[in-house]
Formats: sequence, C-alpha cells, structure tokens
Amino acid sequence: MKIKFLLVMALLCIAGTSIPAQDSPVSKREPVRMGCGMMTFDTVPGWGLRPDGKSAIGPTHGGVVVDKEGNVYTSANQGLFVFTSDGKLIKSHVGEKYSNMHDIEIRDENGTEFIYAARNANAEGIKFNAKTGEIVLKLGVPEESGLAGKIRFNPTAITVSPNGDIFLSNGYASNHIFKYDKSGKYISHFGDKGNGLKQFNTAHGMTLDTRYDPPRLLICDRNHQPKGRLVHYDLGGKFIGEVITGLGMPTSVAIQGDFVSVPDLHGRVVILDKSNTIMAVLGHNPDPKTRGSFNVPQDKWIEGVFNGTHGSYWDNDGNLYVQDWNVSGRIMKLARVK
Repeated sequence: MKIKFLLVMALLCIAGTSIPAQDSPVSKREPVRMGCGMMTFDTVPGWGLRPDGKSAIGPTHGGVVVDKEGNVYTSANQGLFVFTSDGKLIKSHVGEKYSNMHDIEIRDENGTEFIYAARNANAEGIKFNAKTGEIVLKLGVPEESGLAGKIRFNPTAITVSPNGDIFLSNGYASNHIFKYDKSGKYISHFGDKGNGLKQFNTAHGMTLDTRYDPPRLLICDRNHQPKGRLVHYDLGGKFIGEVITGLGMPTSVAIQGDFVSVPDLHGRVVILDKSNTIMAVLGHNPDPKTRGSFNVPQDKWIEGVFNGTHGSYWDNDGNLYVQDWNVSGRIMKLARVK
C-alpha cells in the first residue's frame, strides 16, 4: 500500500499539548504529550542524563534496543551504553572495538542475549555478548560473493532471521544486502544502488517484520525517489513490494506486535499499524533550521521536539526509546499513556 505522508499529516494529532518554556535545564522541564489515540505518549524530561544534567553518551549516530530485563542499550560514536528503564547508566562498552555502531539488534539465543551491530565507519558487522561485551563474530564482504575488493564497505543495518541467518546492509555504499548463516558463512546477496523499483538508494535501516507469517525483511530505503519508502523482501532476497512511500528520510524500523515505529531524519517518528496505515506522528519538528540537523547542542534541545531521529525501540509496556543523530548525544524516553 502506498500512502503519501503529507496527505495524512493534517488528519493526525501530532502533539497533544503546547511546548513548554525551554529556559530551564532539560531535567527540570515538564513532560510533553504527543501522538493520539492508542499511540499517545508523554516525554520523560532528563531521562538518561548524568546527575549534573549533561548527556552521558557523547555524539550519537546509532540505534536503541531493550533487553529482556528492560534495560535500554543505545549506541553512540564512542561505544554502547546501558541504562535502566528509569534512565540510570549502569554499564558501557566503549573503545575502538565498539565504536560507530550505526544500527543494533538484540537476540536471545538459548538464554544468552547477543547484540548484532553494523559498524559503518569500521566496515564490519559484529555480534557480541550483551552482558560481557565478548565479540563472538565479525562479518565483512565475503570473498565468495565476488565483490571483495570491488566495493566500498560501509554497513548501516543488520538483522537476524528466526533460524539465525544474518542480513547486513551495505547502505552507505553499494547497497547490496549480504546474507550469512549463523556462523558467518556467506549464503547470498541481493539489491544494488539506484531508484528502480527493486533497487535501493540508501538501504539505511532494516529489521525482521514479525507482523506477518512467515516473517520478512522490512527495509528503509531512505533516499529513494520519491523520497522515503519502506519495502518488503522475503528471507531469500526476493522483492515482495513497496510498503509505504513519502516518509521523508526513514532511518530505522522497530516492531512491537502489529505496530512499527519509523524514525524520520527530518525530526519525527511515524507509527504504522499492521496495514501500514499511519497511526500517529511523534515529535514533529517544524523548524527547517534544526530538523535533520546533527549540530543542535544540548542547551538548544526542545522538549517534545526531535531533531534528527535515527533509532527507536519499544519495551514490553509499549514505551518508546528514541535516539537523535546529535552532536551532544540525545536519547529520549516516551512513556505510553494507558
């Protein structure tokens, strides 16, 4: 189904309250209500900040996941940071081995949770133990693909099928999507760069779409013309169809039940239902000077207004955690209104 984003914007409740004055520290601000209907949320001012009110994580260009205990993992330029659900920093994995995780996913494998990450600037995919940080697998351009040494490798997204097969998107370069088995052995690849129906113009985000049986790949084709579409592929790499178009610059996708959250780099998060109808738009930024901008320092953040939304994830209670692409390192909790 193709739905033009701008045609439905006027029908949606984008924010439920006016934006409060912003002359107080972030941690002292009042919550802002956004969304509508069953997709109504309140911001949690100051979530994830240090006791002194400053960002705890540094510049962000990454993703968010939640483990089975409810802890929140977010990747920043310098590494991975772990928070409790109420925003207390409890652990981090930082340094060269964990830097530049552009996209992350979490998977429980026989009782042990692993983080899968696409490291764009470090030209690899990795898998590591979420608790210990032990790296157990690294992925590059497979020799068997015939592309090793012929393409630049700058991966942007990673996901895992039910049987453990791994998909890694080379979204900032050739736009091939590589498929490996659970041990990292090459299986196949599909896609290439362009604006054709079955091509990608920045295959930026990707997840396993469990809203359907059998599950399929849901891919953010961020710069495809007309801009901003989601597409479905089956797990064998066969094109299924366009899901929705006109989404601006969709960066990633996260599934909970029948719903999917889609951050748009233009400063908003779109919520879709199983029919891929837009349910709500969250945090919409009306200012062309700050939407889609990395360089918005913490003292210029506006509660309830996003800047460069890049990653999101749901917890078991339906709350959303959203990360901005941001020079100061911004991650926000949106508490679901019951």
